[in-house]
Amino acid sequence: MARPAPDEIAQELRQVVSALKRRWRSEVPGAAVPYPQLLVLHRLEAEGPSTTADLARAERVTPQAAGELVAKLEAGGYVTRRDDANDGRRRLVTLRAAGRKALADGNAQRQSWLAQRIATSLDASEQQVLVTALSLLRKLIAE
Repeated sequence: MARPAPDEIAQELRQVVSALKRRWRSEVPGAAVPYPQLLVLHRLEAEGPSTTADLARAERVTPQAAGELVAKLEAGGYVTRRDDANDGRRRLVTLRAAGRKALADGNAQRQSWLAQRIATSLDASEQQVLVTALSLLRKLIAE
C-alpha cells in the first residue's frame, strides 16, 4: 500500500475534523446558545472584553453580523456592553456569568458525547492509537 502524500493526509484530516464538529453540533441538541454565538462567547472567554469590530475581525464576519450576534447574546443575558474606560468612543463586549455557564454546559455536553463515543466505538488498542494521534496533532500545532 502506497504511503499517502502530506497533502492527501491534510485533506483527510481537515475533512474528519469538520465532520466531527458537525456531529458535535447535531448530536448535542438543546444547546442554550447557537453555535455562531458560542464562538463569540469562546473568544470573549479566551481574550477578554472586545469591541464588536474586533470580534468581527477575529471571527471573519461583517461588523453587522457581529453586531447581530452580540445583540442576541446581550438580549439573552450572556454578555453586556459598556463604555471603554480608556476610550469613550469604544464599547466593550464583556462575558457575563450566564455566558460562562452556557460555555461550561456546552463544553460538558460535547465532552460527555465524545467520551461516550470513544468508549463505545473504540476498543482499548484503538483508544491507545487515538492517544498517539493526539500527541502528533499537538506537535502539528506547536509553535
